[in-house]
Amino acid sequence: MKLGKIKIDQNFILIAVAVVVIAIGGFLVFGGDSFAEIFDFKMGKTLSKEEIAKKSIEYLNNVVLKGQSTATFSDVSEESGLVKIKLKVGANEFDSYATKDGKLLFPQAFNLVEAETANQPADNTEATPKKTAADIQKVDKPVLDAFVVSKCPFGLQMQRVLADVVKNAPALTPNIVVRYMGSVANGKITAMHGDAEAQENLRQICIRDEQNSKYWNYISCHIKKGDVDGCLTSAGVNTSTLNSCMTDASKGLAYAQKDFDMQNKYNVTGSPTLILQDGQASEFDFGGRNSEALKNMICAGFNNQPSICATKLNTASAASSFSETYASTAAAASANTQAGCEPAN
Repeated sequence: MKLGKIKIDQNFILIAVAVVVIAIGGFLVFGGDSFAEIFDFKMGKTLSKEEIAKKSIEYLNNVVLKGQSTATFSDVSEESGLVKIKLKVGANEFDSYATKDGKLLFPQAFNLVEAETANQPADNTEATPKKTAADIQKVDKPVLDAFVVSKCPFGLQMQRVLADVVKNAPALTPNIVVRYMGSVANGKITAMHGDAEAQENLRQICIRDEQNSKYWNYISCHIKKGDVDGCLTSAGVNTSTLNSCMTDASKGLAYAQKDFDMQNKYNVTGSPTLILQDGQASEFDFGGRNSEALKNMICAGFNNQPSICATKLNTASAASSFSETYASTAAAASANTQAGCEPAN
């Protein structure tokens, strides 16, 4: 819920403060001798709505405001067994209520029915239930497409989780594809965090599509501290082939455009976003951003689960951003945080 800025009139502050002071002192009970003199609320005397409203205004002006401002009323009616008085003090209007016997004045009332309604989901519908393994369409070879951008802390977190799945359940490697978000404009790749991210996205796309056997080794190194040159060397990437891919629009940009077409097809807007069996899926339905949850998501899509699905993987939430380790204290503290990177508005 967004709260707008509210300009409060000085007179409204005066009456609000005065009303609080009076309420604390118990003086909103029209029972003391001084109030009886002001209101002439005698035992057994029946007052009309208009008389109660008039006497309430007199009380506010003579006792509360004391010349600092003037209270008036524009309407009086009955509501929920009370006399409803529409007050105006300066430029501010608000509703006050009084009992029909004229003994109690309430500066404000809270509508409990509206409060309960406000806390209900729109149209009284429940929140979207979590998906389970039974909800996932079954096929012989399920494919999980994970959309990320390379400079997003949470995209790096997802890559860390998937790299751990590949390391500890290698049989599932063909079932995982990391895809990238962005666009191609005027013959150049773009990304939500600028050109440096766009170029790293392109680099990873080229390794994925032309040197696939080196891809996860490069990713597993890059997510630690972003050492591009060191990771290209340690992963054994052929840099000549890589440079040719990144500079030849018929290669790198063409590969990237396929990712961007899929991004648009599935209306992907945040990093990370998971697509399983042609539909968005949430890792948090299966346990969070950890290896065990992602393994279970993929395995839920098999007609016949392979034996690797019985292997227990890491249930700790992966560290976000660059990290030398799989998990961190911060990751554990935010295990249920469904954070991601969105394009700037």
